Amino acid sequence: MTEQQPEQSSESAGPGRRQGTGPSPAAAPSPAAAQSPVAGLAAEYAAKAGLHRTHDGRVDVLRSAGGVQGIAESIVPGLVFLVAFTVTRELTLSLVAALASAAAFTIARLAQRRPLTQALAGVVGVGISAWLANTTGKAEDFYLPGFFTNAAYILAMVVSIIVKWPVAGLLFGFIRNEGVEWRKDPDRVKAYRLGTWIIVAVLALRLVVQVPLYLMGADGLAALATTRLIMGAPLYILGVWVAWLVTRPAPAETEDQTSAGHGA
Repeated sequence: MTEQQPEQSSESAGPGRRQGTGPSPAAAPSPAAAQSPVAGLAAEYAAKAGLHRTHDGRVDVLRSAGGVQGIAESIVPGLVFLVAFTVTRELTLSLVAALASAAAFTIARLAQRRPLTQALAGVVGVGISAWLANTTGKAEDFYLPGFFTNAAYILAMVVSIIVKWPVAGLLFGFIRNEGVEWRKDPDRVKAYRLGTWIIVAVLALRLVVQVPLYLMGADGLAALATTRLIMGAPLYILGVWVAWLVTRPAPAETEDQTSAGHGA
């Protein structure tokens, strides 16, 4: 199955697809963002990336991962496939069961009148995985597309670091009402680069652990499926949370800003 990322996912999460009560996903663009085309694009990206704030301005990691239902949508199809294949050893039946579980979430969203983007993306992802596994006749190929999606996200994030527009800054900067002003502060750029590297490390760890299990073929299927579940949404949530913590402005900066505000 595909996993959720700083879309995505995991290995296949897509931006701009969650809805819920509470604050808007990203802060309103700063005046600088409104004036700069590049900053405006960054603001739009942050708004669509699926991150949410709590009422006190912190990142709401659970909602940003899609909430309980969103996490279930990313986990259940793969779990259904593993259980069905382990019990029946019938590849086609197991693939149909996984597709049916993904489709059930889409129907649930229709009944709830919630946006279908995430659920439909899940169905498409499971469909591609099922098609590939059915074509090759290898159950482990159900998990192959996720590797390519995961690698694409790693590449995109590394490029963002190289060009000095680290993804963590684009996302967290607007939640913190920094806009893209953080790019003028070398310390903030360094912090957001580190935060982005943390997310890259999470994605890379998936490949380091899971690719060898995939290469084991049928013998590694159970372990591959299990690690895919553990290292999907749960690990992504942990990675985003750690990235958020390490990119916090220094206490001194906060105090200076408070003092300046009182002085004004």
